[in-house]
Amino acid sequence: MALHSPDAAPPSDGVREPGSWRAVAELLRPVRGRLALGAALALVGSASGLLPYAAVAQIGRELLGTRRDAVVWAWVAVGVAGAAGRLALMVAANLITHYADADQQRLLRTRLARHAAALPLGWFTGRGSGELKKAMEDDTEDMHHMVAHAVLDLAGAVGLPAAALVYLVATDWRMTALTLAALPAAALALGAAHRTMPVRMAELTRAQVDLNNAVVEYVDGIEVVKAYGGAGRARRRLADAVDRLGDSLAAWVAEAGRAMFASRMLLSPALVLLVVAGAGTGLILAGALEPADLLPFLLVGVGLPAPFMTIIQGAQQLRRGRAAAAHLLGVLAEPPLPAPRDPAVPGAHGIRFEAVTFGYEGASPVLRGVDLECPAGSVTAVVGPSGSGKTTLSLLVPRFFDVDAGAVRIGGVDVRDIPQERLLALVATVFQDVVLVRDTVRENIRLGRPGASDAEVEAAARAARVHETIMALPQGYDTVVTGRSGALSGGQRQRITIARALLQDAPIVLLDEATAHVDPENERAVQEALGALTRGRTLVVIAHRLYTIRRADQIVVLDAGRVVEHGTHEELLAAGGRYRDMWDAQGGDDGQGQGGEDSGRAERRDRRRNGPAPGYRRRGDGEPRSRRRTPGDPARHDCAPGGADRSGAARPGPAVSGRGTTR
Repeated sequence: MALHSPDAAPPSDGVREPGSWRAVAELLRPVRGRLALGAALALVGSASGLLPYAAVAQIGRELLGTRRDAVVWAWVAVGVAGAAGRLALMVAANLITHYADADQQRLLRTRLARHAAALPLGWFTGRGSGELKKAMEDDTEDMHHMVAHAVLDLAGAVGLPAAALVYLVATDWRMTALTLAALPAAALALGAAHRTMPVRMAELTRAQVDLNNAVVEYVDGIEVVKAYGGAGRARRRLADAVDRLGDSLAAWVAEAGRAMFASRMLLSPALVLLVVAGAGTGLILAGALEPADLLPFLLVGVGLPAPFMTIIQGAQQLRRGRAAAAHLLGVLAEPPLPAPRDPAVPGAHGIRFEAVTFGYEGASPVLRGVDLECPAGSVTAVVGPSGSGKTTLSLLVPRFFDVDAGAVRIGGVDVRDIPQERLLALVATVFQDVVLVRDTVRENIRLGRPGASDAEVEAAARAARVHETIMALPQGYDTVVTGRSGALSGGQRQRITIARALLQDAPIVLLDEATAHVDPENERAVQEALGALTRGRTLVVIAHRLYTIRRADQIVVLDAGRVVEHGTHEELLAAGGRYRDMWDAQGGDDGQGQGGEDSGRAERRDRRRNGPAPGYRRRGDGEPRSRRRTPGDPARHDCAPGGADRSGAARPGPAVSGRGTTR
């Protein structure tokens, strides 16, 4: 068997340390050519913006001097051309960077979605979906500002001042120096304000992740929050997360606010105008400056320091973009489930757990040395108290998690050696908690097989006993349903997921207490749909209501992550162990007058009123003797609800690893 390392698929060598510009370069690689072109156009366009101001200054000088009309009109033409050129170049630059940003966001979100699909479920349960939400929305939004705006703002803030500086120095270097006198003081103030920027940015990122997780938790549990008001844990967590984000922002503003105010005051046009006008007047009175030479500084020099603030704001956007890129690459660097080194496809569909030990991140093992075999075409029921590891056991079959020790095999092939797409095609899962995607009913069913035709979707819905319900909706199969709510009841939504699994037509079916939240009226319809789904397939049932699994081929009892009993219903009752205790606690009636007399009478009354109680049949139950399978026959069983063995004889299930019942 191939070796499986949890360290597979490390992040690329291009990413070194969090928050580095290497992270930005890594993410911007697909669009950096267009960004460079946009920045170049913005630089030239910004420099062209100097021409109208310079033209006005030169026209003023000409009017104060020789008043040559031809020269005046020439400068008018230069000013108009400069304004038009700036407008055209900046529009082109914005279009280029915004199209590049659209492509960047599409590529980035697609990459995140594909990577998230390959991550183990433990990543989501350990960090919360808010982590992915921040990457998908908040971080990509910060990257948007960097790609579509910050690059152009910086290029524009550099082009105009550079051209203006050359023009002003050529006019009078002394006035240029006086115009820029406040710039060093503003730079020192801003440098002090941004000294703690990386620390504050990291704190803000953590606070945003906490808030996203709290919001998702609050929305998902809104029924509980409304029922218990402000005492709910979700509401307290949301309030605490909001407070932490507010504190982080307040600390940032407290450190940077005074410096930002001082720098804005020093670089304000009013203060610069006061300095230029005062110094220029003094030089004119001293005979050191011609009056006409003061015009360029009054028109151009007053605005010369202003782009410095634009540079500071653009640099801040770049820092936010760098932090976002670091977080994005941190998510993308999370190791997915290792891909098979020697892919194999099973030829049979029996399931075997071999000494399986598994625990969630940072927790003690949930499963401990589990050995279990589920023969192809058989019905295996897994029961036990809450927290015994039943659902966890089922999640290991489609490889939502990798085992810590041992192996899970399908048809003798380790699930870690089966390509993920092929493995998921082999296993259909009906979860206890029904969640539909925000799409039409048709597309929710078609998730089981994306290439299925409308007729196949409808056939699956009919088999799941939900076609009439769908047709009663306002738009029928084109009715849009939401994730956890809407016009459909719990039983109807469950039948839609069963239709999805029917359309998938997988040889292995996992049922995690599929009728736990269904009312009695819907339960029968759900059980009928499950009967169609499970016929002829390998079935693993997670159950709490033991009467539904009495006819399973084998029943496995888990306790504290270990198999403590297994066998048929009759064998486990006769053993008088843990299963017997659970059966009696549920008011079970074994037909021998022992335990649960009131419940037994109630069950018989329900049978007379509604027909047989739902349950999963053993292989061959309800079939003529001539059609019952022998050990050498192909795997086939009928899991339709109710229905006793027509022969009237109790028929034990298959041998369980040759061990019978264990305690």
